[in-house]
Amino acid sequence: MSKILVTGGAGFIGSTLADKLIAEGHNVVVIDDLSSGKRGYLNPAAKFYQTDIASSEVAEIFKTERFDFVYHLAAQIEVIKSMADPKRDNAINVLGGFNILENARLSGVKKIIFASTGGAIYGDASKIPTPESYPAYPLSFYGIHKLTYEKYLNCYYRVYGLDYTVLRFANVYGPRQFKGGEAGVIAIFIDNAVKGRESVQNGDGRQTRDFVYVDDVAASLLKAKEVAYQGEINIGSGIETSLLDIRRDISKALGAPMAVKEGPAKPGEQRRSCLSPKLAKKILGWEPEVKLEEGIRRTIVWARSVNN
Repeated sequence: MSKILVTGGAGFIGSTLADKLIAEGHNVVVIDDLSSGKRGYLNPAAKFYQTDIASSEVAEIFKTERFDFVYHLAAQIEVIKSMADPKRDNAINVLGGFNILENARLSGVKKIIFASTGGAIYGDASKIPTPESYPAYPLSFYGIHKLTYEKYLNCYYRVYGLDYTVLRFANVYGPRQFKGGEAGVIAIFIDNAVKGRESVQNGDGRQTRDFVYVDDVAASLLKAKEVAYQGEINIGSGIETSLLDIRRDISKALGAPMAVKEGPAKPGEQRRSCLSPKLAKKILGWEPEVKLEEGIRRTIVWARSVNN
């Protein structure tokens, strides 16, 4: 079995991935500064370093541990924060990521798998579902910095031979997602609903997104380690789902209408976002297995368990 680093391994997606890697018998090490990750999500079988990915400590960790593979998930993940403070977003998502990349090269890592973004990189795409070939002109600094890191990975592959695969995620949801950190509309709506609070719907509710369950995302990450593909792969359902659809499915799972008030639309918000999963099926042999209604039901069960 391999020794594998998961940056951001105390987060929503990272901790789910770490659990699955450990279940497969791998030796897993986690780097996380716990700025949005939770110590309680850490698998006790994983070795944990609480540090910033931009820290000089990272070099010593790589020298000590001698990783075979790196999953790079640690990031500043909120678009709004990237627009308010692009310098900080760059420091984490580009310079922090570069620190991981350079140490991976120096220590002989076999491959890096990078968690990128679909919607934020494609911006307001005219082609829906959007394929990987669609021109990338992000409308946020978050998207720009994710795209920048993708280019660094490609350059390191061509110049140094460091293997990589990029997965561009759609809107990931599921257990362990809290609205305070790696936020998403499903997490916010469900958190409020199980606590008996009202949610705010921005706009008319007809804006669409592509939702993919966290276990399916973790499965795609596992498969990416095994393929020889240097490029970008969308990880999504290929299905547009509106906020009104989400409200309907959450209410159905709850057995009662969720309380919602309508607010003004967010300035500059994308109207539609949906990723084509065709390449993921071709290259990874991956397609989502958990339907949205089932994923919402599972997430509500989890949310009730942590709120009791």
